[in-house]
Amino acid sequence: MAGRKGAIAFGLVYIPVELFTATQDDAVRFNQLAKDSMKRVRYVKTCPDCKRELKPEDIVKGYQYEKGKYVVVDDEELDAIKTDADRAMKIVQFSDIDEVPPLYFEKPYQVVAQPGGEKALELLRRAMVDEGKIAIGTTVLGNSETPIALIPHDDDLVMMTLHYQSEVKDVPKTLQHPDVADEELSMAKQLVESMTAPFDPSRFRNTYQEKLMQLIQDKIAGKQIVAESQEAQPSNIINLMDALSASLKARDGKDGEPKKPAPAKKPARKRASA
Repeated sequence: MAGRKGAIAFGLVYIPVELFTATQDDAVRFNQLAKDSMKRVRYVKTCPDCKRELKPEDIVKGYQYEKGKYVVVDDEELDAIKTDADRAMKIVQFSDIDEVPPLYFEKPYQVVAQPGGEKALELLRRAMVDEGKIAIGTTVLGNSETPIALIPHDDDLVMMTLHYQSEVKDVPKTLQHPDVADEELSMAKQLVESMTAPFDPSRFRNTYQEKLMQLIQDKIAGKQIVAESQEAQPSNIINLMDALSASLKARDGKDGEPKKPAPAKKPARKRASA
């Protein structure tokens, strides 16, 4: 897997590194089909004047500077204005990680040293770990400069792209802080404590996607489609203390997992269409 080569600029230290995307999209993709022919729908790019279909080589990038007037910019010109300094991750400051609101975090990348940069990268990582800091800086990704955070993670270093302040929306409503009784708070703390467990990402699975793939496989095999049994959900909180008390009683004390309520009756069966 090829990465994006660049560098970390740390004071007068220049550390050659490579970036690799740290996450992937596992979503199930559906194609749009014409209902009668069952052929895939095509989206054709056409010229509004000559009405002909355009190939990729017939299309250029243009910026509209006045209505109906464009200046064309090609990929070579975009690359020409990027310097090695732009491609570098320039560290501007160091901060505590809890000083960066979660809303600002965007996309993670794994940072790996290029040959010759291993010791300098480890020195930077160790210094941040010992000081309990993360690095804040900027870099150019694609056609945009973006703020970033370099965060030590286990024995690795992660680059997280950040949103600009102008990209983070103001919350339309302020969070209310009504008074809570000591007894309610004490019981809520007990529930939090009973559900506390070390974070284990392997514990969480995309169960909806698993059911979706099972539905697809069942349809391919011509099997009956049976509606999932529904777990009973409370419609509203009638008494907060009763709800907290019932939640504590439902705990089984194992790995932070609550006991599941009894499933409701199954709805009527449906047959898959041929």
